[in-house]
Amino acid sequence: MARQTWPCAECGADLRFVPGATELKCAHCGHVQPIPDQPARRSRALGEIDLARGLADDLTPAQTVTVQSTACPNCGALVEFKGAEHATECPFCATPVVTETDETRKIKPQAVLPFVLSEGQARQAMTDWLGRLWFAPNGLQEYARKGRALAGLYVPYWTFDAATRSRYSGARGDYYYTTETYTENGQTRTRQVRHTRWRAASGRVARDFDDVLVLASQSLPRSYTDALAPWDLSALQPYTPDYLAGFTAEGYTVPLADGHAIGREVMEGVIRQDVRVDIGGDEQRIDDVDTDWSDETFKHILLPVWMAAYKYGGKSYRFVVNGQTGKVQGERPYSKWKIFFAVLLALAIAGAAFAVLQNR
Repeated sequence: MARQTWPCAECGADLRFVPGATELKCAHCGHVQPIPDQPARRSRALGEIDLARGLADDLTPAQTVTVQSTACPNCGALVEFKGAEHATECPFCATPVVTETDETRKIKPQAVLPFVLSEGQARQAMTDWLGRLWFAPNGLQEYARKGRALAGLYVPYWTFDAATRSRYSGARGDYYYTTETYTENGQTRTRQVRHTRWRAASGRVARDFDDVLVLASQSLPRSYTDALAPWDLSALQPYTPDYLAGFTAEGYTVPLADGHAIGREVMEGVIRQDVRVDIGGDEQRIDDVDTDWSDETFKHILLPVWMAAYKYGGKSYRFVVNGQTGKVQGERPYSKWKIFFAVLLALAIAGAAFAVLQNR
């Protein structure tokens, strides 16, 4: 990951991007510097790149950059070094990282989704989320409210587009019922029994996919970041370091080919749902799906995430906040004392109810 800085034109201190605005602000002297709009670059920056060229490593020099980087030995995050730097700290786990770095040719980010929420707003969203969790320790919520600041990270993603046309074969199951007679306790009774009538089914479905998101980092659990969706990608801006000023941007550690494989799995799952809908009936069996893929393209983008890691009761908890919407995800903490007293309360209520019934 690379820390971006931007010198203030008035005092030379570092400027910082202001979430929810299109400007940089100096925390030292208050100088504000607007980020210029670049409509001429917008269509180029937000355009799609041919997937085949990306997979063949056949991109133009303007679409790639050479970076010095090394993997964090603790969490695996890609740490990038700038200039004469030889040591830094991993923002994800605070592990010291020293060079023996490799120069690597990487695909440049095309676009960035700027932070909308400030650190204070993200912290409030996180503490509100903790407050809604049953059995969460009260001390953890208080510690999170008073703890160290959340880290603002731009997390790398791939997006994939594709046009698909699929042929399928399978079977459609429709329910029907028959009346069955049986004997119970010496009495003759009847009941409805459900059966399934199957018949062969085949057909075609088509779907165009746009901006299927795939996390390009291995330093955060995919379940965390997937749960931060949805993102409003219509707010993407052409990539410029201005939006990263004062924040940290992680380099991707999931190669394009691996990201594409994950994206294909996501799209194939949607296609199978389309097939089930097309088959209809009460149940469906899918024997085979043969898909033609065309117009496959990709983008490399950065999305904003506020992250916090807290230690409480001898255990570490990690939380992530969508820097655009405030949606929160993290490890669910449990208070043993809250669970203990809840069980006692439930037993007391059950005992009181039983006593009332006995006295009737």
